[in-house]
Amino acid sequence: MSTPSLTALTSAPGQSRGLRSITVAHGDMDPQSGLLEYVVRNDAHSWIRRGGGLVGYGETARFTVTGPDRFTQAQEWWRRELAGAEVVDELRVPGSGLIAFGSFAFSKTSPHESRLIVPEVVVGSSEGRSWLTFITDDAEAELSADAAEAALAAYLIEPDADRSRMPGDRLGPGVLSEDEYKLAVAEGVKHVQAGELSKLVLARDVVAHLETPVATAQVLRELAVRYEDCWTYAVDGLIGSTPEMLIKVEDNTAQARVLAGTLDRAGAPEGDPDYPNRVLAGSDKQLHEHRIAIDSLTETLQPFTSSMTSHSEPFVLQLPNVWHLASDVTAQLAPDDDGRVPTSLALVQALHPTAAVCGTPTTVAGALIRELEHLQRGPYAGPVGWIDAAGNGEWGIALRGAVVETPTRVRLYAGCGIVAGSQPEAELAETWTKFRPMLEALGLPHRPTPLVTNRQ
Repeated sequence: MSTPSLTALTSAPGQSRGLRSITVAHGDMDPQSGLLEYVVRNDAHSWIRRGGGLVGYGETARFTVTGPDRFTQAQEWWRRELAGAEVVDELRVPGSGLIAFGSFAFSKTSPHESRLIVPEVVVGSSEGRSWLTFITDDAEAELSADAAEAALAAYLIEPDADRSRMPGDRLGPGVLSEDEYKLAVAEGVKHVQAGELSKLVLARDVVAHLETPVATAQVLRELAVRYEDCWTYAVDGLIGSTPEMLIKVEDNTAQARVLAGTLDRAGAPEGDPDYPNRVLAGSDKQLHEHRIAIDSLTETLQPFTSSMTSHSEPFVLQLPNVWHLASDVTAQLAPDDDGRVPTSLALVQALHPTAAVCGTPTTVAGALIRELEHLQRGPYAGPVGWIDAAGNGEWGIALRGAVVETPTRVRLYAGCGIVAGSQPEAELAETWTKFRPMLEALGLPHRPTPLVTNRQ
């Protein structure tokens, strides 16, 4: 398999390399598989829902950063890259032209590097239109449809092979054992009941140890097919299929999907279609958790908008493994004093972290997370997605996912919202429900024998 050039990585951070790109129409795709026919490389970047989205190959530029100003620095880098760029784009739709895939650490104190990555080749599809983008920093490279097609073909010469489940595949403990996680939840409940905060989100991890290297492309295809209403993502080893859209910006309109309130579909009574509505919408605990999440988002988003609409009552989102209480929010973005409409990444900076993945108040919740989880979340529950040259973009919250740490070690994450009525045993069970998408895609059992601690 050909290896993409990484010469762009030698440039100093923030230094413009003179990006050049061409976007051309790319013919019809298979109506059944859509972009999934291009998810054939384990190193590809992906953002896919219902067969549409973006798949990127290679790397023309990269920016990495840590710390509390990671979003600001990433935006400044992207603006500098755009300022010196040459762009030929016959489609001019959101996601065409110059784009960058991104993944950001959950915590401002995390040593994990947040990143923006400009691929060399992108295949995109949306609303019946498909396109191909070729991006280079070579001043002499030809910008033409033929050059773009040739660059794509080079990445597709030898697809990565799938893998089968092996006898040596196993699931090992993460930082906390099941009992230790339940103790952390119980301690979190005490803080909520004491009035220190109204919600706290506590996560835990487990580690998949594989006998043969993980087939990331195969995992992504399985996730995308099983969870077609979710956004299946892959950025630099961070993979998953999130049901939660942090923010989408398209032509000055912002959209978000908020989830809070979860019900496992396993063991649900048959022949009772009203069961999820009755249990979720009829639960004061679930409704309270959801209201905290939706209020947190709308209050933060309001200063950037001229108008905003959301469901008066949450709806039940049906996924293969769970039901969620969900609310969709749509807002018209307002220009600032300089006449500029905020970009998708600017809104990500304002919105992250939401109550759905941290808690409220955020400062109190963040401190308790560090105290009780004993876990470096890294990119888990952080923003993941893409941004284009016009500021359009889609950013989900990196949930229902994992980090490929080595070819044979994959760390999975799951978390739960803790409120005054939370029960430790129920919250532990919910984490296993949320691990299920990745466990299924990896070919591992849904819930193994309770794992002993492996404090790291």
